[in-house]
Amino acid sequence: MRKLGFTDWIFALVAVLVVAGGGIMLFRSTSAPAHSQHQQAAAVVPASHSDGLSEVEGGYRFERVVMPERRGSAIPIAFRILGTDGKPVTQFLDDQTKQMHFFVVRDDMNVFRHVHPALDGDTWHTAVDLPDGGAYRMFAEFIPLDTKDPRHPVVLGVPFSVSGDTSLVPVPAPDASTVTATGYTVTRVDQTATLPLLSERLLRLAIRTPDGTPVEKLETHLGANGHMTGFHTMLLSATHMHPVEPAGAPLINGELTFRAVFAERGEYRLFLEFSHGGKLHTAALTVAVGS
Repeated sequence: MRKLGFTDWIFALVAVLVVAGGGIMLFRSTSAPAHSQHQQAAAVVPASHSDGLSEVEGGYRFERVVMPERRGSAIPIAFRILGTDGKPVTQFLDDQTKQMHFFVVRDDMNVFRHVHPALDGDTWHTAVDLPDGGAYRMFAEFIPLDTKDPRHPVVLGVPFSVSGDTSLVPVPAPDASTVTATGYTVTRVDQTATLPLLSERLLRLAIRTPDGTPVEKLETHLGANGHMTGFHTMLLSATHMHPVEPAGAPLINGELTFRAVFAERGEYRLFLEFSHGGKLHTAALTVAVGS
């Protein structure tokens, strides 16, 4: 892992103060270039959010029931979401076909898991593969039934650690292209080297099959063309983005577009999940966010 410098600590302190104050909402128009079809679809897509720095937010609290204690396959996790009255909340609005999205990342971004817990009584249950030791953070993301802004889910973040040998992997430097474990190439074509802070931008990602052919159409995944979540590589805050193109719509030049707003300066690791050829593929890219 990288060592935090003085400037990084300042940014971390600012982020904590923002969360303590109740967070911020971001509403700005994008000025990034895009195809006309992309721009038309972008007008109805909600802005992204950034959160998960606390286990308490918006009157909701994450209550630990079963926490990971070892590495291995199918490690159980169980938790409750408590409301303002201290009682478990068991129903939320659907967000990309699921009431609850749950993420686990290791602090070097080398382990990423996205699962959907099942409710048993008043407790949410899931299991994740943890191949190595180290410091991790889990995120529970949901949209309350009484929300006034369904574009911004509540995200509760909880740290945990797994003992044992740990093989840390440096976070890859920002790059325009990456290759999935299944051989697909994903390349940023929005031509914005350093993304602006607190300003909306369209991230355009060109997807190519292993033989270099542009993907003409994606299969529906979680009710959409894909799913992308980013994590700040130092603060471990979460940023969730939705695809602009409607589910099942043809992709222009194999490009899938996401509207993004980043609330902290630094680097983010983005995890794109998409379905093609009957398989789920995950691509990881690092992006830089400046002033």
